[in-house]
Amino acid sequence: MQMYKIVEKINLAPQIYLMDVEAPRVAKSAKPGQFVIVKMNEKGERIPLTICDYNEEKGTVTIVFQVLGQSTIDMAGYEVGDYFTDFAGPLGEPSEFIYEDIEELKQQRLVFIAGGVGAAPVYPQVKWLQQQGVQVDVIIGARSKDFVILEEEMKALGAQVYVTTDDGSSGRKGLVTDVLKSLVDGGANYDHVIAIGPMVMMKFVSKLTAGYDIKTTISLNPIMVDGTGMCGACRVSVGNEIKFACVDGPEFDGHLVDFDEAIRRQTMYKTEEGRQMLAAEKGSHTGGCCGGKH
Repeated sequence: MQMYKIVEKINLAPQIYLMDVEAPRVAKSAKPGQFVIVKMNEKGERIPLTICDYNEEKGTVTIVFQVLGQSTIDMAGYEVGDYFTDFAGPLGEPSEFIYEDIEELKQQRLVFIAGGVGAAPVYPQVKWLQQQGVQVDVIIGARSKDFVILEEEMKALGAQVYVTTDDGSSGRKGLVTDVLKSLVDGGANYDHVIAIGPMVMMKFVSKLTAGYDIKTTISLNPIMVDGTGMCGACRVSVGNEIKFACVDGPEFDGHLVDFDEAIRRQTMYKTEEGRQMLAAEKGSHTGGCCGGKH
């Protein structure tokens, strides 16, 4: 049986861990914006995690996760030399810009907004773009200095990085939307905003950019549960269409996403009663094949 060895583990912040995992096939095929599904053992829960980085030469894939429930508590207990039973991927659609003309991309000004652990899926996108010669800005938001992750790694790529924290312990005090607004009002003519982080953050980033008429892409990886579309937890309305974040996304047009519906479903899915109610709604495949916080 194929097993997937943990070759590096780093505690990035309180309850936030980075792991490098030997998964050559995934590393060879991975693209920015995609994710993997991890199972710690045969009876373990399926945990979707966005890919933070990948190294084809070493055959490793980097994941970052936050301890939220029993499964991630158990995962945090794994050490270098331990193995995952399953490490399936890459899954989901890659970021749209990898299909765009590079020379045209170089003429655009992009800014990534990373909220909390959202810095992890932002990193491979920034890395890919910088490697293609596309200069990007990055805004990282966190509760406090202790929770700012991957700031130095982003800077090492050559990106212009702005940090904002709720308490002002690092960078500017305030919200990521405050920083974005000040940059745009100050003359930054962004062509594209890519926001990844908590649902509420992405909602208000999209609301702000709509006023400026700036193209905005968001990632709905926070609402994924089983990663196959079968549980229906990640059903979302995008424009006039029903989409499933794990199979149709995770990236969508932020100006078309019904955030209020997505946030409501995310909240409901945390309880058994809520999962049963969602199962009865049109668009849920089964409801209840998995549940609770990872």
